[in-house]
Amino acid sequence: MSSLAAAASSDSGGITGFLLDLVERLGPVGVGLSILLETVIPPIPSEAVLGLAGVLINEGRMSIVPVVLAATLGSVLGAIVFYYVGRALGPRRSHAFLDRLPLVDTEDVDRTFAWFERHGRSAVFFGRMVPLVRSFISVPAGVVRMPFGQFVLYTTAGSLIWNSVLIGLGVALGDVVTEYLQYFDYLIYAGIAVAAGLLVRRQVKVHRAKAGRGPA
Repeated sequence: MSSLAAAASSDSGGITGFLLDLVERLGPVGVGLSILLETVIPPIPSEAVLGLAGVLINEGRMSIVPVVLAATLGSVLGAIVFYYVGRALGPRRSHAFLDRLPLVDTEDVDRTFAWFERHGRSAVFFGRMVPLVRSFISVPAGVVRMPFGQFVLYTTAGSLIWNSVLIGLGVALGDVVTEYLQYFDYLIYAGIAVAAGLLVRRQVKVHRAKAGRGPA
């Protein structure tokens, strides 16, 4: 039994257990699917997925090149989904669409659109390496109808760098990742709890604003 599998066997399951099982069963394909989900559903952490993949590479159970390529493909496919969301809905409706996603805070959406306005098309490249921003940066690119080939090129380059760094850290810090594997779920759940709290706060603000306006 590998050190990672041994650590997983002492874990009660949860999100980390699901991701580990997916990666171990499907190999690079599992990594790609996990990253695709992470791009579309932000609470799934790419850091955990790619860190676990790096440990498996360190143990000789996967090869680094297929894993990096699969992760990058998953990132690009997820980004393309949001690109076409922005292209189809336009600025106001795409912003409203993201704002209604579960566990997505309005401030994160505003920050992503502001990032794109400040940095222009280069934001697609650099945004792929910024947590939260990387999940939604494709939407404003679609809104302004950035040329698709250029969008894919910048997205691929940024995702390749980000994924390679995280996988490399997983390879280098394999023992640390394995030792603290059982605590990964707590970090994930804490992140979800914070996001849920922000969502509740946003709804309270909206309700108070409506109540303050009163009947027309």
